[in-house]
Amino acid sequence: MTAAHVSTTSDIRRHFPALDRIYNGHPVAYFDGPGGTQVPVSVVEAMQEYLLHHNANTHWQYPTSAETDAIVADARGAFADFLNCDPREVSFGANMTTITFHIARSIGRGLHAGDEVVVTELDHHANVAPWQALARERGVTLRTVRIVTETGQLDWDDFERVVTSRTKVVAVGAASNMLGTISDVRRAARLAHAVGAICYVDAVHYAAHHLVDVRELECDFLACSAYKFYGPHIGVLYGARHLTERLDVPKLEPAPDEVPDRLETGTQNHEGIAGAAAAIGFLASLTNAVSRRERIVRTMTTLFERGDVLLARLWHGLRAIDGVTVYGPDPSQPRTSTISFTVGQRPSVEVTRALAECGVFTSHGNFYAATIATRLGLETQGLVRAGCACYTTEQEVDRLIRGVEALAR
Repeated sequence: MTAAHVSTTSDIRRHFPALDRIYNGHPVAYFDGPGGTQVPVSVVEAMQEYLLHHNANTHWQYPTSAETDAIVADARGAFADFLNCDPREVSFGANMTTITFHIARSIGRGLHAGDEVVVTELDHHANVAPWQALARERGVTLRTVRIVTETGQLDWDDFERVVTSRTKVVAVGAASNMLGTISDVRRAARLAHAVGAICYVDAVHYAAHHLVDVRELECDFLACSAYKFYGPHIGVLYGARHLTERLDVPKLEPAPDEVPDRLETGTQNHEGIAGAAAAIGFLASLTNAVSRRERIVRTMTTLFERGDVLLARLWHGLRAIDGVTVYGPDPSQPRTSTISFTVGQRPSVEVTRALAECGVFTSHGNFYAATIATRLGLETQGLVRAGCACYTTEQEVDRLIRGVEALAR
């Protein structure tokens, strides 16, 4: 499979009006994708089409309600192809954080004092705080897997030590939104299953860069957010049907008790669901194949390969600048095309502000992966984060490098 099978970066960029923006006399280069990508026209059109012509609540016997039911069902099918699961294993929510609090609370109803939940230092706190809440509310014990700060990777010897016969949940991130590290989710899932525990995966950063296959990952739950891969602000959950059918979810008594509806509290963001499905449609449209899943596989594989090229260019370019420190695994290791760095002792907010004046938009701080920032001794200074997306060009990467060079001088 080669990049020639997928639309060129130049063709892809034509779908994104945001890329025409000029700021301070410079065309904007968006490296803020890890916090939320730009969206193609087709996503906005799908949301507009829903709101203007199909807007209704669900499960009633009139046309717009039936059309809403069909749009939601089609979206479940789109994400089933995106995640490689059954449509009945797909549910929607406000965002990954809200979904994880909801599922953690549901799992927690079956946990007792002395039970253990395993989290990691590498994770975004959306996959930590919900389990910390269980420690307070249910008396369960929280155990944390260390990271190797020199490499930005999980300490797997420590992982194997903390998973015990008391473990009931292993919560792990598929990729770090700060360091770009891709972790071995299947290895974590097998450690969990060996002791009869559930594996819950935060794939928010991973799904934006790498092909997701929940069957291959062997996880029980996997959550992601469409706004990280060209969609609107909405969260998506894969939940293995044999678990979600019996999960003790907080719900209204009259609400449906069938999967996946039983996981979705209240009226959903139907226009967001329509837009999220359109984001999957956009990715699938970038190549030709017989089935949607095949098109998604081809697109995501090629975009990941292109991202690797951009990653190497950015990694080596930044590391060549005196005073710049780059964090996380090097390009030879499994990782996404997201890099965090510091420029001397300068606060990350100052660096981001200065780069923005050159039309280069990055993000700064700890990105809710606060434990990593603390382990790196950067909780006050913060890090600058630059992420490459499907519309990022080599020329934009070079602009970022030149901007950092100027600051370092």
